[in-house]
Amino acid sequence: MAIGAPRALREAGRDVPGDVSLVGYDDLPEAAYLRPPLTTVRQDFGAAGRRSLDVLVSQMRGAPRHPEVTLIGTELVVRESSAPPPRPRTG
Repeated sequence: MAIGAPRALREAGRDVPGDVSLVGYDDLPEAAYLRPPLTTVRQDFGAAGRRSLDVLVSQMRGAPRHPEVTLIGTELVVRESSAPPPRPRTG
């Protein structure tokens, strides 16, 4: 959804990141080539796939139906679609 959001925001008269900071998830290859390049959260798909396969094989061998939760790290990839919030105006 974040791939189409910059265009929709532009058509609505909003600037990314001037008016709206936009952050996607998964770091698809296209994210770096959008206008502006999309800030995104990158996850390790290989680790997620390996863990999923381990759980599946364990369950096929009779392991408990509710496996232990495993956290897989993520990384924030900051690009040009996000900006710090504006400074508050003082009167």
